[in-house]
Amino acid sequence: MPRTVEDSPEATLRRPSFPTWLIVLTACAGQFLVVLDVSVVNVALPSMRTDLALSDAGLQWVVNAYSIAFAGFMLLGGRAGDLFGRKRMFVVGLALFTVASLAGGLAQEGWQLLVARAAQGLGAAVLAPSSLTLITAAAPEGPARARAIATWSAVGAGGGAAGGLVGGVLTDGLSWRWVLLINVPIGALVVLAALRWLTESRAHEGRRLDLPGAVLVTGGLAVLAYGIVQTEAEGWSSASTLVPLLGGLALLALFAVVEGRAKAPLMPLALLKVRAVWSANAAMLVCGGAMMSMWYLMTLYAQNALGYTPLHAGLALIPSSLSVVLGSKNAPRVMRRIGARNTAVIGAAVAAVGFLWQSAMTVDSGFATGILGPGILMMLGAGLSGTPLAALGTSGAAPGDAGLVSGMINTSRTMGGALGLAALSTVAAARTAGSTTPEALTEGYALAFRVSGFALIGGVLLMLVSLPRSGQAARRAEGG
Repeated sequence: MPRTVEDSPEATLRRPSFPTWLIVLTACAGQFLVVLDVSVVNVALPSMRTDLALSDAGLQWVVNAYSIAFAGFMLLGGRAGDLFGRKRMFVVGLALFTVASLAGGLAQEGWQLLVARAAQGLGAAVLAPSSLTLITAAAPEGPARARAIATWSAVGAGGGAAGGLVGGVLTDGLSWRWVLLINVPIGALVVLAALRWLTESRAHEGRRLDLPGAVLVTGGLAVLAYGIVQTEAEGWSSASTLVPLLGGLALLALFAVVEGRAKAPLMPLALLKVRAVWSANAAMLVCGGAMMSMWYLMTLYAQNALGYTPLHAGLALIPSSLSVVLGSKNAPRVMRRIGARNTAVIGAAVAAVGFLWQSAMTVDSGFATGILGPGILMMLGAGLSGTPLAALGTSGAAPGDAGLVSGMINTSRTMGGALGLAALSTVAAARTAGSTTPEALTEGYALAFRVSGFALIGGVLLMLVSLPRSGQAARRAEGG
């Protein structure tokens, strides 16, 4: 029988017998895979279109099928981990992700690839909340937990950052299929490590899954995400965009009504009254919307304006990838000195400076001023802000809701990224007005970066007003 730790005052004193670093490494490896797959397929899309005869719409859904399933099922995955076991859901999610990666890599028809990508997203949604919960459960409160969360944040950010490079290397060196097939051996190894090293934990017995709430929130987020991704092709005012957007909001409003009356709600509405939880999620939504599009836009700028190959574009972004890891890993030290709230504010402000600097790019910009300098600032700020926001968002809830609040943080970041990418792509396309010259494309990308910079300034103001600067949740997040 696997060891199971219940969320109770007595259980919180029990620690797994394996070294904490093994548990953190295992959980972070799963998180890295699922975040990597948000962006890794971008450079492989032209090859996929040629091999599988995909239409423009079908090509867009290679990316969107994954993102929608990932965002739509995240809260359900978090609560499932609370109720059925975080280790179990981590393993189930990673196994589904791995099998779906194999199916996608072997796909012979376009629809087979799209189904596989959606299944990958579902597996990612089940896995991701448990990865953070397993880490916070394994590390004792204090500096050790802050460092563990920093590692998780760095791995998540690094996964998104590495997508372009990994995709370019595999596509140029092997084929587009290896962008997906590479997940299979790595996923299998992580599953074995999870079965060996992770300790099972779940919330109090006697709770059950709120199926009506699960259907409403999953459907609402999925439909809302569908509407968001439609904006790039259809615009914000078309019926094909407005109907799913309004429908998704209506389903989420109905979800709030149902949760207020349910005896065992999927998401207790009392959580939204916890300042650390709602403020950190709101800030994560804004920052995710502004920051996560950086890799996509920078890759397009490097290739379409500066003439880089996919592989060279990935290599050019390595310093940015390293800076986000540096920011995330040093965030706990900064948090102990100036507090979680101030660290998040400074991180977002540094990122805003980088985005505004990037918005000055031209087709004649050199590597140092067109990619290297602003890229380092953007991602250093992302690393500094992501760790305290994740720590605050998971520190203000009861242990029995740990999986749920982890799912909320992941959902906020993923949904923010989906919304931000759709909105910023629309902004860039509107500025280019259909022109495909390097000059016109650069003007579009520059405007998108400028909008992101101002959005981050708004995020800084939001954090200053809403994030707790003191109290138990803030002390727990800072490792105090």
